[in-house]
Amino acid sequence: MKAYERLLKYAVIRTPSCDGAAEHPSSLCQFDLANLLVEEMKALGITDAHVDKHCYVYGKLPATFGYEDRPCIGFIAHMDTVSDFCDHEIVPVITENYDGEDLPLGDSGRILSTDTFKHLPSLKGRTLITTDGTTVLGADDKAGIAEILTLIERLNEEQIPHGPLAVAFTPDEEIGTGASGFDVEHFGAQYAYTLDGGTEGEIQYESFNACKAHFDIRGFSVHPGSSKDTMINACLVAMEINAMLPGMETPRGTEDYEGFFHLCGMSGDCADAQLDYIVRDFDKNFFEARKRTLRLIEKNLNEKWGEGTVTLTITEQYQNMAEIISGCMHLVDNAVKAAEAVGVTPLTIPIRGGTDGSQLSFMGLPCPNLGTGGHAFHGPYEHITVEGMDKTVELITELVKIYAQM
Repeated sequence: MKAYERLLKYAVIRTPSCDGAAEHPSSLCQFDLANLLVEEMKALGITDAHVDKHCYVYGKLPATFGYEDRPCIGFIAHMDTVSDFCDHEIVPVITENYDGEDLPLGDSGRILSTDTFKHLPSLKGRTLITTDGTTVLGADDKAGIAEILTLIERLNEEQIPHGPLAVAFTPDEEIGTGASGFDVEHFGAQYAYTLDGGTEGEIQYESFNACKAHFDIRGFSVHPGSSKDTMINACLVAMEINAMLPGMETPRGTEDYEGFFHLCGMSGDCADAQLDYIVRDFDKNFFEARKRTLRLIEKNLNEKWGEGTVTLTITEQYQNMAEIISGCMHLVDNAVKAAEAVGVTPLTIPIRGGTDGSQLSFMGLPCPNLGTGGHAFHGPYEHITVEGMDKTVELITELVKIYAQM
């Protein structure tokens, strides 16, 4: 079976995670895919394939005879999707011999536009997989799952010698808790790779340092006709908070190694208001400076409007995995060799985000990320090509061969 055929099978199983849920996994629908994957893994000869009570799927592929002493390498992908654009049936659409031009997405009124997505002409002649424009596709990260299991199938069918391999599929990556219940010791790998998004050939070992910042603003609401020097409008204080942050340091205004403050939610009225940000930076010192800026805003506005008007809560999320992976750069060097060996241009670039590997690296499992061949994740414009997925399978097959020789 080809990787894209697996993706088509997995994509129609809706698995949105649910931010703010107290349970783990955050949504029971993730078990629907997990249970299917366990059965598929068993059929591929993966021993001890199982899903635990928190929806983590684990399994091992024993080493080829004579290769038992090679390092155990792991491959990891996540089962959940974002919850946006995932509230009804997902319909994958295949466009063969894509012409590299604007592509209408079903009857949705949305167009996969070359003005917005500059890489589209480079996909000319490929087989493109999208949706009908009303949902996510779920290639983030079901493409990674499909590629990992296609790797296992290829190793078996072509009798490619390999060392011990470990496979895991995680829940809730999209809400930042995908690694929180991961059993590194049980997984048993010395090193691992996540396959999570990005064009084929992407090799990422640098991620943001990340936290959430929640402002709770308590106003003082009285009749507006008699509120001179009395009213404190919580919504206006919220606007004041945002105005005190650097205006260009937002996702729209930053790129490469530049960090940002991202206002991702706001609500309120005169009496009470809330602001929710995510804060990102690659540089640890700059990241700490961003948090100090938020605390200074809290301090200054409480001095201006009265103690207790503004309450800031910062929740740490993950750290830059380069801090760990820099000590085992063979993971990156070998991925570059594997890409070159199969005719893929290696793209060693930072992740402007995070993966499960960001947390797993600090849990004792150094874990860079490899691209799956996909684009435009987290929305109805998500797309991937059959050829990109095939190349990714070739790349990770070559990677297994490299580690079999170590």
